Amino acid sequence: MTAQNLVAPGKIIAVHISYESRAAERGRRPAKPSYFLKPTSSLASSGDTVERPAGTELLAFEGEIALIVGAPGRYIRVEDAWAHISAVTAANDWGLYDLRSADKGSNLRNKGRDGFTPIGPALIPAAEVDPEKLRVRTWKNGHLVQDGATGGMIFPLTRLIADLSQHLTLEAGDVILTGTPAGASVAEPGDTIEVEVDAAGDLSSGRLVSPVVEGPGNFDEALGNVPSVDDTQREEAWGSRQAAGLPEKHTSALTDALRAKLQRAPVAGLSQEMRKRGLNNVTIDGVRATRPGTKLIGTARTLRFVPNREDLFASHGGGYNAQKQVFDTVGEGEVIVIEARGESGSGTLGDILALRAWTRGAAGVVTDGGVRDYSTVAEIELPVFSAGGHPAVLGRKHVPWDSDLTIACGGATVQPGDVIVGDEDGVIVLPPGIAEDVADAALVKEAEDAWVAEQVKAGHPVDGLFPMNSTWRSRYEAEQDEHEGLPGHQSAEAPLVEGEGP
Repeated sequence: MTAQNLVAPGKIIAVHISYESRAAERGRRPAKPSYFLKPTSSLASSGDTVERPAGTELLAFEGEIALIVGAPGRYIRVEDAWAHISAVTAANDWGLYDLRSADKGSNLRNKGRDGFTPIGPALIPAAEVDPEKLRVRTWKNGHLVQDGATGGMIFPLTRLIADLSQHLTLEAGDVILTGTPAGASVAEPGDTIEVEVDAAGDLSSGRLVSPVVEGPGNFDEALGNVPSVDDTQREEAWGSRQAAGLPEKHTSALTDALRAKLQRAPVAGLSQEMRKRGLNNVTIDGVRATRPGTKLIGTARTLRFVPNREDLFASHGGGYNAQKQVFDTVGEGEVIVIEARGESGSGTLGDILALRAWTRGAAGVVTDGGVRDYSTVAEIELPVFSAGGHPAVLGRKHVPWDSDLTIACGGATVQPGDVIVGDEDGVIVLPPGIAEDVADAALVKEAEDAWVAEQVKAGHPVDGLFPMNSTWRSRYEAEQDEHEGLPGHQSAEAPLVEGEGP
């Protein structure tokens, strides 16, 4: 029997990440299965072309095992689940990642287009196979790029069937796409993608063939979201940064040892050391912390707003825009740095986004714009430095535009990965390559200044003492030598462990 003989399904249900290999590739492993729906109008057959709209970039294929429901059921037990499946075949869960960010998880735009769910060509009777011994393979232009087996799934097929039946009735003809293994990637016009599912012996779906062609790209901004891509989508679509031709992300320069040093080093001291190195434009000016006494330390994650223009806000301001994407994906220890052009006449974040950043372990937020819900944001244990409070929303002054690029904030250039430090004196940007050297020098100077302060308290005049002339310098160094090696002594250069005092 072929897939063309199938009764039109009432619904197509697709699983997100379900293979261990895919989870490892994506760097995230789900604890429970999750799903999305695809329209039945997306169904296609072997040999049908798949269109990549003109002007788009990221048409991604995902070879999958498709299950065809035979016997309807609700609240199905795991041990009875396979009996509700009539057939198994191959499927390709195509997606246009250029529209992925607009979907906010629904996948309607990027995976629901006509022709984006080809299945077939032949059906394997489910009663004749072991659900734990199925295999799916995918070829791109004749080269094997995916090879996964159900034995390597995070969630067995029978569990997926039982879980789905907790929430909705599975009806005869329904199609369940069970997720893709590692190796899913991008296809371009002229490519041909083939998917095959097989079991023990000679049982096979045959190859599901999908030639890729260019289709029309007449998206209308006036109607809704239009294609837009960034490096995050490129990495996800291709499967890795290397496959997408992107440079590898740099390892964070902010080690635990450096963090401990920066916790003790004041921004004023860091600024002085940066000036000695010829770097005078590294302070983010005009921002203050919502909570007095706040110390901010982290690596920069950048977000850029452009001046409001009504037509651009209509296309980029709503939905899952750049602002929401950054707050939803900020990493632990990262500081969201927002370019708002010094325009404080509108909020650039509020309490909900601040709470989201806090729950994700962000180190803080710096914006040269305003903050809505200022007092509520101040109550959240998230360091936030801003130009002050303002009640207005984005659409008054700003359009959230893009992220993860070099920006300007408070007169300073900030790049992703820069080390950001803030305290009562303000916020400073440290290039990762010299951050530790600057911190060490600042701590040495801090120790010297503390000693000078003790001399001033003792009644000595500042002339010759601040800065120290050769006489005072000799005295200071002699005292340091006397203390060196004494129990409990720690040099200014040595890092402190977390929670340790000076």
